[in-house]
Amino acid sequence: MSFVVYGLMGLMPGDPIDLMIASDPHLSATDALRLKALYGLDRPWTERYLAWLLQVLQGELGYSRLYARPVLDALLPALGNTALLMLTALALALTVAVPVGIVASLRPGSVFDHAVNLVAFASVSLPTFWLGLMLIVVFAVSLGWLPASGIEDVGGDGGLAERLRHMALPVATLALAGMGQYVRHMRAAMIGEAHHDYVRTARAKGCSPARIVLRHQFRNALIPVTTILALELGGLFSGALITETVFAWPGMGRLIFEAVMGNDFNLALSGLLLATAMTLLGSILADLAYAALDRRVSYR
Repeated sequence: MSFVVYGLMGLMPGDPIDLMIASDPHLSATDALRLKALYGLDRPWTERYLAWLLQVLQGELGYSRLYARPVLDALLPALGNTALLMLTALALALTVAVPVGIVASLRPGSVFDHAVNLVAFASVSLPTFWLGLMLIVVFAVSLGWLPASGIEDVGGDGGLAERLRHMALPVATLALAGMGQYVRHMRAAMIGEAHHDYVRTARAKGCSPARIVLRHQFRNALIPVTTILALELGGLFSGALITETVFAWPGMGRLIFEAVMGNDFNLALSGLLLATAMTLLGSILADLAYAALDRRVSYR
């Protein structure tokens, strides 16, 4: 993945030196050649990749040109902001989606089930940027209850209450946008488990409906939901570009986008590879969770 990402970055037109020349008319062609030789930009990109990879293996991520500081110092604050935003939205979405999906699965085809399906389809179909803008119009512009953007008030104390007020709208946007798929996966998994032999056996043994649903069906129904969560783990730490842009939230999505557009190779590569690593980690955690949820799965 590092080879592919570095190659794609190398195919982009221009380089940091070209941007410096465009912004400073006093730089001559000789200065440009000297700077490219100094930063190694006059060498083939394969050689530059090997040199970069050697530095990364030694724990040196390089220097961010856009932020004028080491890459790690630029990544960590954005990573913390994104983790706070995305994990809060995920927790909120699951808190609502899991019980709603379970209740809807108990009587498929009922009025409540049709209403849940309608809301779930709306959640999946609504564009995130439109949903965010509508929440800003209603709660920030019309009602004035919540701030429209940023992470804290100008001149504010930066306390917990202030941070929560700024998080409310972006968290609501991400939770509403992701809630539908969790509801549908939970509902479908619960309905599928209801027709298995072990459920009929539990009923024949006199288990209560609540015990059958919560102790038997629910555990197995979590397996497909766990798979979806694992696939989205990389997105949790790579940020939500659209939502972070709409609400001016200084997270990983905006950081990676600005790094790519500004030809900040070191910062863009580190951010994209972090997302790749988190996706791989999510797959490993999902495999481990399968053994905990399904006792037929063993890693001996």
